Order: sequence, then structure tokens, then C-alpha cells
Amino acid sequence: MASSERSALLTYRLCGGSGEEERGRERARGRAAAAAAPRKLPTFLGVVVPTLLSMFSVVLFLRLGFVVGHAGLYQALAMFAVAYFIIGMTVLSVCAIATNGALDAGGAYYMISRALGPEFGGSIGIMFFLANVCGSALYVLGLVEAVVDSFGIPPGQKAGTGVHVLPQSYWYELLYGTVLLALCLLVCLVGASIYAKATFLIFLIVAGVLGTILVSFFATRPIGVPIRLPYFNGSETENGSFTGFSLATLRDNLGGGYAVDYTTGQMMSFSSVFAVMFNGCTGIMAGSNMSGDLKRPSYSIPRGTISAVLFTYLVYNLLAFLMCATCNRTLLQKDYGFLRDISIFPPLVTVGIYAATLSAAMSNLIGASRILYALARDDLFGRALALAKKTSASGNPVMAVILSWLVVQLVLFSGKLNTIAGVVTTFFLLVYATVNLACLALEWASAPNFRPTFRYFTWHTCLLGIAGCCVMMFLISPVSASASLGFLLLLLLALHYLSPSSTWGYISQALIFHQVRKYLLMLDVRKDHVKFWRPQMLLMVQNPRGSARLIDFVNDLKKSGLYVLGHVELQDLDMLPSDPLQPQQDSWLSLVDKLNVKAFVSLTLAPSVRHGVRQLLFTSGLGGMRPNTLVLGFYDDTAPQDGLAQHPAFTSAREEVPLSFPPLRAPAAPKLLSAREYVGILADALKMLRNVLLARQLESLDKAWELRRAASPPPTIHVWPVNLLRPDSARYADTCSLFLLQMACVLNMARAWRRARLRLFLCVEAGAMPHAQEEKLRQLLKDLRIQAQIQLVPWDAVTRLHWQTRRGPPGGPAPTGPEDDEEEGAVNFPANTTQVSDEYVCAANKLILEQSPAPVVRFLYLPRPPADTSLYPLYLHQLELLTRGLGPTVLVHGVSAVTSTQL
Repeated sequence: MASSERSALLTYRLCGGSGEEERGRERARGRAAAAAAPRKLPTFLGVVVPTLLSMFSVVLFLRLGFVVGHAGLYQALAMFAVAYFIIGMTVLSVCAIATNGALDAGGAYYMISRALGPEFGGSIGIMFFLANVCGSALYVLGLVEAVVDSFGIPPGQKAGTGVHVLPQSYWYELLYGTVLLALCLLVCLVGASIYAKATFLIFLIVAGVLGTILVSFFATRPIGVPIRLPYFNGSETENGSFTGFSLATLRDNLGGGYAVDYTTGQMMSFSSVFAVMFNGCTGIMAGSNMSGDLKRPSYSIPRGTISAVLFTYLVYNLLAFLMCATCNRTLLQKDYGFLRDISIFPPLVTVGIYAATLSAAMSNLIGASRILYALARDDLFGRALALAKKTSASGNPVMAVILSWLVVQLVLFSGKLNTIAGVVTTFFLLVYATVNLACLALEWASAPNFRPTFRYFTWHTCLLGIAGCCVMMFLISPVSASASLGFLLLLLLALHYLSPSSTWGYISQALIFHQVRKYLLMLDVRKDHVKFWRPQMLLMVQNPRGSARLIDFVNDLKKSGLYVLGHVELQDLDMLPSDPLQPQQDSWLSLVDKLNVKAFVSLTLAPSVRHGVRQLLFTSGLGGMRPNTLVLGFYDDTAPQDGLAQHPAFTSAREEVPLSFPPLRAPAAPKLLSAREYVGILADALKMLRNVLLARQLESLDKAWELRRAASPPPTIHVWPVNLLRPDSARYADTCSLFLLQMACVLNMARAWRRARLRLFLCVEAGAMPHAQEEKLRQLLKDLRIQAQIQLVPWDAVTRLHWQTRRGPPGGPAPTGPEDDEEEGAVNFPANTTQVSDEYVCAANKLILEQSPAPVVRFLYLPRPPADTSLYPLYLHQLELLTRGLGPTVLVHGVSAVTSTQL
């Protein structure tokens, strides 16, 4: 008992245990070293520093002038505002999720997968992996650009001079990028701890360079900067100017001036410049990725991430203003490394560029490898990522690092930073949109366990973040956005059908519960109308092994209504240590899945089957969705047959029937209920105004063969809407007959039964104007929109046996009693049972059998049980005689109006 009470806390990881047992030994082994390591990083070193280094880098040193030069100050400030609005909304969502319980390694992948489930988590994990891979390639290409700019042979010259000794061409630059990426790979293979120790030193260097740049804007005198640009096979030189603070320069740079990018030869626009600029805002996840090493993740992630984002926003806006006020547009557009030219100490700027870009490249490579390792460890893609699970003795996922390095190397073939900037931005925007979606889903689900300590968010901020990300994705690159969404959809479908089930919890279930509860409250039973009536079935099942085909048949009868599988366990809870129904629940739910029926399961404990059925009739369903029809198997002496093992849903599986249902009752074993109790269940259901269906020999119905066999006459459904056990009061338009017609029509409307044809049998006597009765019945079917073939059946020979038994002439007055005057819905039922002989019932049975060809299933009128309980065995005996040898038969008694001729 104590272990079951603690299990939920262990899963939520609030106790001292790890709570990782459910993921299996394979996944837990890789976490052993990390779990043993103490959490020691404070907010500044663990969140602020990694986030700042990720958000600065290439854009700060090499592309901020590009953004301002093409877009102008006004549009550049608008770009910053839009970008930071999007990431600001996302940061709020990240902080909310990160402070709602313990956070493990994997960053956005871990957040999304544990919030939205494995389908979204796995697909977004792949997208986040690709975003980090492309981001690493982007930073490597930015570093190559900086190296070539500093040490490359100028365009038009064949030999280098001084420090300009590196050849420039596509293949040489690819070679330089490969060498730099190999350096990143070496560091990552040795271990992330080396990079972690150097992070603070790199941050000091970047901070020093940033301070130098800010001072240079004030300390450097106006100078001219010659710019050598490639031009066909040669080069040309343009002159840029650093004017110092000048009002004229500021006026010239206020508006946009989009021109051709000298590195790619493409015309720039707002969206293309924004795509490049946004890469300077994509590092907001760096702090949350460090959650496994933080002392207090729920404290550090919100404060550290928000502080870093606000700081970078101020720096970008300040630098944009300083550049517009001091540099002419030619310098900004044509020289991406102009900050070295105007710096008071140019080598320091070069060191800062190298340190920042190399740090960002390694950070993205490490992040990509960790995401790939997390995906492999969670087994979402099976054997496809099995290789990425391998780790070194210290726990470093070396194979994930190598695989990530290979993918980055492939991306380097794109050649230019600006070429892949749009793809990187699209991937990151898609990830950010999904993080907002995860937080929005958690907020809308209103789950009691969603209690983040960070409360500065609402569903409005999540929705704004999603909208902003989606709009900017399509503004930047409609093709990339469409392709990314299509790829994401394919991954979602693949994971939905192929991935194993997880124990993370599915947000879809919480959202469905929330919506279903809301709509159930709106489903008012007082507004029910017969026009919208639908069958809502409660099928009582003793043992599913002997009822597989009956379960499938009733599934066809429900017509989009409620369907409940009920089962009564004959035990006393007072005498048991715990509820015995809980272990059985999974087997019943697995049965529903295997048989592919849309049914709920309701199990109960009771001292008798009759009491159990009463409980289920009273308690099954909720609100306006409650069973209105009880379905029972027939009570006879036929030995039950195990049809579950031969069912196609199980014979196609590799294993045998995996469900823990007991074996069927032996033929000589006593039954769980008596004939009197069985009829009592029928009487109880009718007293509770529930319709009743009795199904006999439905287990012999091979629906697939009967309905698909290539026979010239189509399969038929025989309908007998007359009370054969009471021919003296037979009517075709009473409530029960109309309900019987409705059920036959509902079955015929099911997709599997549409090929079948309804045959309605009209029992007529000589001299009773049969054609008038037929026309009246045909008009009734027309009014009810039921397509059926009417067949006249003379039954004078059968009814004669009934009148002889009652000792009255055919058509003459019958003996009357007080019971005959009772209305149909009365509690005291007519005692007609004693007035029908076995000879008459056998004759009626023979009359039914003579109608050929044999149908797939028959629907017969079920009379009410007698009021005298001592007659219950006789009543059941007559039903057995009536349906003997008929094959699949359904006896129907309806108590509610279910048909309507209104529009």
C-alpha cells in the first residue's frame, strides 16, 4: 500500500529517488554519472553567461552593421522590437515550463516531449537538432568569413602579402570550415567540461571587446576606410567613411536602403535581413539546457534568461544607434568587419570575433549532440538512432557528437552564412512556436499539477508568441516555412503510428478531458428530442472469450452513440484487501483496442449478477450520455466457445491472446445466475425504462464472410415486428415494433451492413384484407424513410393452434381478465405466458425458418416478462423454443419512442 502511495511522487520526482525506472535500464544507465554529479552552477555562470554568448557572436560583430546598413535605423529598431517580442513571449513560456517541476537535459526537446507527448516531442526534437546543426554551421561559416577577411588574399591578387596569405575560393573556404569544425569536434569529444570551464573566460573576452567597441565610437577620429570588393575576375575598391558623431550621417541612415549583398550577390529585403538578424536572438534556450547543472533551476532559469535577453536588447539598440550616427551606409553595407577598422585596438576585436563565433559553434554542436542523445535514449525512433546511445566511460555521448559533426559538415557545403541564415531562423521559430504551444496547452488543460512558480505569463502571451513565430516564419521564407511544417507533419504521423507508448503523459488527454467535461455540462437531457435519438448501449459481458463477435455486432448497432461494456465480478469488497477490478481494467481496455470498437468499459463488484446490472444501469455514463438500451446474451444450455483466440485481431498478432481473462465455463459447470435471475434482469431494465436486446447465437455470425460473399442475391436482414407470443394482440405500430424497426434500420446503416437488404414480414390471416395492411405498412415505412421489402406471410395454421389452446373460435371473443386491460407501460404485466402452448411456439419457430433465403441475422419482437415471477422459467422456455435453430437472432423490446416523421 505504501509503495503505491509513493509511486506518483517518485514519477513526479519530488522524493529522493530518481524516478527513472519506467524508462528502462538502457535509458537509466547513461544518466548514472550525471545523477551522481552535484548541481553547482549559480545563476550567472549557469544561465546568464551561456545565454549571452549564444545571443551575441556572429550578429554582434559581423552582421549588426549589415542589418543597420540595409534596413536603416528605424527599420532596424522595428526588427529588434519584433524579434524580441517573439522571443520575449517564448521566454515567458520557457520560464513557466521550466519552473513546473524538475527539468532534465534536452532543453526544448525535453520540455515539449514531456508536455505534449512523444509525437510532438520527437518531431520537434528532430527540428531542434537540425536548428542547432545549422546554427553550428552558420557560426563556423561566420568564423571562416572573419578569418578570410583578416588573413585572406585580397580579390584580384594572385599572391599574398604580409598576413594576407590564405587563398579565397569556395573549396578553400570549405576546407577552412572543415578544419575549424574538426577543432570543435575535438573539444566536444574530449568532453563538454573543457568548454564549460572556458565559458567564463570567453565571456570576459567578449565583454572586453564590446567595451572597446563602445569606447571606439567616441575615441576614434573620422577616417576613410577603403573597401576591396570582388568584381568578376578582379576587384574594385570603394571608400567607406567613419564620420564620428554626425547629424548628417544619422539622417542618411534613418531610412532603409536595401542593396545587393556583396557575399551572395542577392538583393536584400526586410525579410532576408530580418532572417540574418534573428540569429542573434536564438540563444535563449542555452540557460534552460544547463538545468541539470544548476543549483536551483526554477530560480535561475527565469531570472537569468530574462536578464540576458534584456541586456542583449539594450546592447543591440545602443550599437545600432551608434553605428547609424557615425558610419556611412557604404561602410555598413560593404564591409562586415568594419568594427576592426574603427577600433582603438583592432586585434582585440579579431580575438573577440573568433572567441564568440567559435564558442557559439561549439555550443550548438554540443547542444545538437545532447538532443540527439536524448532522442536516442527515449527510443522514439527505435533502431534508427540506436548508434547515438553509445557513450564514453565518463558518460559523454561520443557517437551522438560524431553524428552531429557529420551533419554539420554536410551543411557547410552551402558555403555562405547568409544562405543558411533563413533556414536556421525558420527552424528556431518553429521550435519557439512549439514551446509556446506546449505552455498554452498546459494552461488550457487546467491540470491541477500545472503550478509553475513563474507566474508572469497567461495564455494570451503564449498565443501571441505562436502567432508571431508563425507570421515571421512565412515572411522570412514561405518555402522554408512550408517545407519545415510539412516535414514536421510527416514526423508527427510517423511517430504517432510507429513510436512505442510512453509514461510521460499526453497533454492531448488533458485537453480532451477539459473539453469533454465542458460539453457534457452543456448536454442537457431536458432538451432531448426524438428526432436526434440514438442508441446508447450497455452490453453485459460475462467473459470476453465467448463474446468477441457479439461485442463487434453491438458496435455496429450503436450508430455513433454511447457504447459501454459492462461486467459484474461476484465478490464482496469487505472480504478483500483491495479492489480486484483495477488489475482487470487494462485487459479490458486492451480488448477494446484490439477489437477496434468504440466502447467504454464499466466494471463493478456485486453479490449477484442482477444487483451488478442494476448498479451499472444506474451509474454507467455521465450527464446526458447514459445507456438507454441493455444488451444481454441469451440464456440457454449451449456450451460457450472461445472465439477470442480465433478472432482476426488476435490471430494476426505474433503472440497468443495476451489478455488475462479467465478460461470459459466448462459445459458441466454451474452457471453464475439462474433462469429466474436472468428474467429478473430483463424486468428490472424495463422498470427502469431501458430498452432490452437479447442476442442469441451471435457468436456463430461470421460477418466478414456473410456480407462479402459473392452471392447473386444480396444478404438479408429479416425483421418480424409482431409479438409472436401474443398473436391476439399483435400490432405493427406499437412502441416496441417501431423500436425494432429502428434497430434493424440502424444496423443496415452501418458501413459493413449497407450491402444487406431489409425484409419485413407481415403476418396476415384469411379475410383480414392483407393488401390494405400491406399498403398501410408500406406508407409507415415511407414516412419513416426506411427502405425494406415487405413480404406477406399467411399464418392461419399457426394462430389456429393458439385459439385451440384458448378454447375459442378464430376471430371470436377471447377470454378476458383483469390483466388484459393493463396499458403497455404498466408495472403489472399481462399473464399471457400461460395461454401460449409449446406446440404454438414451435409452429411459429417453423414459420420463421421457412422464410428463405436464410438471412444473416433476424430481429424478433421480445414480449414483456410476466408479472408473476413464478412464470419466469416458463417465459424463458418459450423464448428458447421460439428462437431455436434460427441462427443469429436479436430479440428486441423497446419502451421509448425513437422514430420521427418530422423534418
